[in-house]
Amino acid sequence: MKILTADYILTCDDDFSIIEDGAVCFDEKIIEVGKKDEVIKNNPYAIVKHLSPNSVIMPGLINTHTHLEYSANKTTLIYGDFIKWLQSVIANRDKLKEDCGAECYKNAIEQMLLSGVTAFGNISSFGDDLDACFESPQKIVYFNEILGSNPDFIDDVFLNFEKRLQKSYEFFSRDLIPAVSIHSIYSTHPMLMDMALNIAKKDKLLISAHFMESLAEREWIDRGEGDFYEFLKIFNQNPKPMQNAMEFLEKFRGLKTIFAHGVVCKKEELKFISKNGSLSHCLVSNRVLNNPLLNIEEALKEEVSITIGTDGLSSNNSLNIWDELRAVLFAHSHIDVLKLSKYLITFATVNGAKALGLDDVGMLKIGKSADIITVILPDKVLKKEQLPLELILHTKEVKSGYIDGERCV
Repeated sequence: MKILTADYILTCDDDFSIIEDGAVCFDEKIIEVGKKDEVIKNNPYAIVKHLSPNSVIMPGLINTHTHLEYSANKTTLIYGDFIKWLQSVIANRDKLKEDCGAECYKNAIEQMLLSGVTAFGNISSFGDDLDACFESPQKIVYFNEILGSNPDFIDDVFLNFEKRLQKSYEFFSRDLIPAVSIHSIYSTHPMLMDMALNIAKKDKLLISAHFMESLAEREWIDRGEGDFYEFLKIFNQNPKPMQNAMEFLEKFRGLKTIFAHGVVCKKEELKFISKNGSLSHCLVSNRVLNNPLLNIEEALKEEVSITIGTDGLSSNNSLNIWDELRAVLFAHSHIDVLKLSKYLITFATVNGAKALGLDDVGMLKIGKSADIITVILPDKVLKKEQLPLELILHTKEVKSGYIDGERCV
C-alpha cells in the first residue's frame, strides 16, 4: 500500500474537484483520496512518498485514436490536402510498414507513456503491431480495421479481417481488448460493414470509425462530386457513394462507437453520435491535412462526449498527448481559455476512459484502478482554478506514472 502526497490532487470526478495539499492512497486500486494529513492518518501502514513542491497528482491520460502502424513516417507523406495525403499513404504504406519494426513500435508507445498516456485505442490495418501492444504496460483497445469498396473482393477482405481479429483474441487480457474498426463511409462496402458489425454485436466489441474527416468526404457523400471522384476512379471506373451519411450511421445504432474527427458533421449526425458513442478530436491531424476545425461548442450543445486522439504519426509529428492538448487549446481561440482547459482535461481522462469502455480508470476515486500520473509544475500556482491551464501550458512529460498501482514511468 502506497501514499503519494502533492500540492494538488486533480480528481477529474463529476465535480472536477481539486484538492489542495492532498494525498492518494492506493495498491492496485485507489483506497482513499483526500487531504494529506487525513489520508496518512487513516492508512498508518502505507509507504508514504512526498512529491516535490508544485506537484500535481491526476488520473492517467487516455488517447482514444492512434495508428501505430505508420510510426516510421517523418517526412514521407504529403500534407496540406486530404486527398493528396491519402494517395501518398497508399503509395508508401508498404515501405512505412516495413520500416516500422519492433523498436519503432516500442518507441511510439513509450512516447505516449512518458506523456502520461496509461490507456489508448489503436487502429490496426495489418496486425503487425499486435506484439508490441501486448508487451506494452498500458491498457489498450485494439481495433482491427476493415476496409474495401470493391464487391468482387468482399470475401477475401473479410477473411483477412477475421484472421487478424482471431489473432488479437489470442492476446485478449484485461489490458488488451480486441475491437473492430470500420475504416470510413467512402472506403468500406456496406456488405463488409454488416459482416464486421455483426461480429462486434455478437461479441460485444467496441467499434471505431473515421467519419466526416474532410470537406472532400462531405462533398462526395452528399453530392457524389469533388476530389474523391477522381481518387476513387483508381479502384472503380464509375465510382458512386455507397450510402449516405445517415445510412452509414444507422448501422451503428445501439453499438458503442468512437467516431474519429467529425469536423464536418451536420446537426442530425452529431445528435446520432451523442446517443451511440463519442467523438475523438484529432486536431493536429486535421490541421496538417487542411481539414476544418471541429466546432467543440456545437458538439457539446448536442451532448456529444468528446475525447482526445493524436491520430498516428502518418498525420502528426508527435504522439505526446500534451502536445495535442496545447494545439487544441491554441486553435480554439474563440472559447474562454480557462473553460477550454477544464474541458480538455476532462476529454483526455474521464471521457476517454468511458469511450474506450474502461470504466475503472480516468478518475481518482475510491475503488477505481490506480492508473495515476504525477506532474511537477515549474512554479507555484496562485489559484487552483488556473491548474488545468497551467498543466496544459507547461507539461511535456510526467514525473511518474502508475498502472494498476505499479510504477511504469
